[in-house]
Amino acid sequence: MVMTSPLKAEKRTTLGKGKSRALRREGKTPAIIYGDAKNPIAIAIDTRSINNELRKPGFLTRLYDLQLEEETVRVLPQDVAVHPVNDNAEHIDFLRVNENTKVTIEIPVSFINEENSPGIKRGGILNVTRYSIEVICPVANIPEKFDFDLTNLEIGDSIHFSNTQIDESVTPTITDRDFTIASIVAPSILTVDESETEETEGEEEDSEVETEETAEDQKEEKAEDKKEDS
Repeated sequence: MVMTSPLKAEKRTTLGKGKSRALRREGKTPAIIYGDAKNPIAIAIDTRSINNELRKPGFLTRLYDLQLEEETVRVLPQDVAVHPVNDNAEHIDFLRVNENTKVTIEIPVSFINEENSPGIKRGGILNVTRYSIEVICPVANIPEKFDFDLTNLEIGDSIHFSNTQIDESVTPTITDRDFTIASIVAPSILTVDESETEETEGEEEDSEVETEETAEDQKEEKAEDKKEDS
């Protein structure tokens, strides 16, 4: 059974930036439903309700049943515009879906049993390469997350996509290799990398100072020459 969350919405009959601003002042968030070879529907959702949903993990991977006046539309959030100051939802795009819809979607990764990793116990650091994985899957089988078990992993060990359990209907968009998700590295490796970065930045700053000093010296020499000529 597909898990969905209900959400009340109302249709919008007037469009435009001015109307959208007026909606936000009323405590409503403008949104649009599109896809499934049907005409788009402009809607408005209570801002407090949608903000509560946004603050829950996995908003962009959760199916919703939008309850309009005369119908219920099943959707998947596709894009969210958020106010830069108050973090309120400013606008949302919803994709209309059905039981046969397949989507390309980013699924977050999660690491479990960190306390059972000998490498981490000895001071190793989990160096994450990918925080999410793009997959193609039916909307009925969207994973909440991909779990990767760190049990028995030593310093120098890597974690690959094949180390997680997935439904056969879920396919990663990268199919030509078993790509790396994370690795356990010695603390000294990260320290060396950071030191090299700081040294490089210091050399660049010294070079800039030398360039500026050379330019100033040249200006002073020219000024001296002009004085002597006059």
